[in-house]
Amino acid sequence: MINLDVIQLSRLQFGLTALYHFLFVPLTIGLAVLLAIMESVYVMTNREIWRQMTQFWGLLFGINFAMGVATGITMEFQFGTNWAYYSHYVGDIFGAPLAIEGLMAFFLEATFVGLFFFGWDRLSKTAHLATTWLVAIGSNLSAFWILVANAWMQNPVGSQFNYQTMRMELTSFYDVIFNPVAQSKFVHTVSACYVTGAVFVMAVSAYYLLRNRHHDLAKRSITVAASFGLASALSVVVLGDESGYTITQNQKMKLAAIEAMWETDPPPAGFVVFGIPDLATHQNKYELKIPWALGFIATRTIDTPLPGIKDLVALAESRIQRGMVAYRALSHLRQMKDHPDPQTLALFEQYQNDLGYGLLLKRYTPSVIDATLDQIRQAAWDTVPNITPLFWSFRVMVGIGFTLIALFTTAFYLAARRRILQNRWFLKLSFLALPLPWIAAELGWIVSEHGRQPWAIEGILPTYLGVSSVTTAQVWLSLMGFVVFYTLLAIVDVFLMIKYIKLGPIQRIA
Repeated sequence: MINLDVIQLSRLQFGLTALYHFLFVPLTIGLAVLLAIMESVYVMTNREIWRQMTQFWGLLFGINFAMGVATGITMEFQFGTNWAYYSHYVGDIFGAPLAIEGLMAFFLEATFVGLFFFGWDRLSKTAHLATTWLVAIGSNLSAFWILVANAWMQNPVGSQFNYQTMRMELTSFYDVIFNPVAQSKFVHTVSACYVTGAVFVMAVSAYYLLRNRHHDLAKRSITVAASFGLASALSVVVLGDESGYTITQNQKMKLAAIEAMWETDPPPAGFVVFGIPDLATHQNKYELKIPWALGFIATRTIDTPLPGIKDLVALAESRIQRGMVAYRALSHLRQMKDHPDPQTLALFEQYQNDLGYGLLLKRYTPSVIDATLDQIRQAAWDTVPNITPLFWSFRVMVGIGFTLIALFTTAFYLAARRRILQNRWFLKLSFLALPLPWIAAELGWIVSEHGRQPWAIEGILPTYLGVSSVTTAQVWLSLMGFVVFYTLLAIVDVFLMIKYIKLGPIQRIA
């Protein structure tokens, strides 16, 4: 039987390291584009203040970039140490976009980061501007390829299981790249990163204005951040709607869990604004709904039903039973080796799309084909992710999103009227809003990844089957090592950020 302690610890370790790494990614991507915008203004106007702004925010970008690299590399090593069977089973597909990310995006970004810092007096203005834009493009390309890999986990297109090698194999790299989930995740995630960069610039600028320091830099920075942030925040909402639509097409259980939608409501379904999911009775207490809202968002129609959790569990039961047929046929094919029986092969090909559901039974019995009805029901209910954290994570995330839209709208209005300095209440709010985009980003990650459970690869590979053959003690040791190492990195990062923010921009000596 599977050692669930190792599974849970491996999940905890990867989850914590991914959450920690994602503290740096949004700011890196957001600041990179803001740096390119600021330097573009410098090149067009030749005003020294814009060069000073680019260099100051660039220094904070560099600190954050270094931390992101340090945490990202160690996270990827875990695929080989803690998730060896996952890497074996889907590595041919999952590894391809990650390899391209390293060769095409990360090397591009890392190379031009060096030119950005050391090329101010060695490159012409236009050449250095091109360098800065390439840093921004590289950071976005890096996000794109990583999200392509992640989207394949959510919607495994362009691939097929090979019963002879017992691995998933790539059939269409085009389909993997243009996976609709990848497209919606990329634009939504990158827009959220832009929001993070804009809030960071606004908060630090507000701090300077409240302390009556660096007025020229702070006023211009907060104006750029207000415009860029408002456009990005509105994009997050619009593109979030697209993400909701793709979830409806590919991950119906995730959507039902996010909404705590136990029953299939008559279309169009309402959106639950507030409620307390009761896991024991399969009902929501104190539920408050907006009629029709979810139906419009998720299906873009008024007559398409959204299946509830109970109906989806019933569907999972039937898919598990078909998966048992596929598993039996696969076992026979493995015994036949190079001379497969045509009828057995045809039977396997008929039911192979449900093989992953059959594998859910391995948690309860070593003999999948002999599973009892009770075990089938248990496995079917395993397809329901943990509803309570998904339900509240999504709502807090959405609430923060609309709060930031209001903040950016106010900032844009006050900047246009040149009244930011006269409204200290707004400056205080801007400074206090600093952690909000990070909270929203981390909650979004939880919704996306925790909502995929129990699957490592949606409908194909259960998470608990992907772990390495390691002991609980080994995972505990590495987990504690990561906690200590990342805590030290966090202390260094916060120290450096605070130090250079307090120091402020350094005047250039002509």
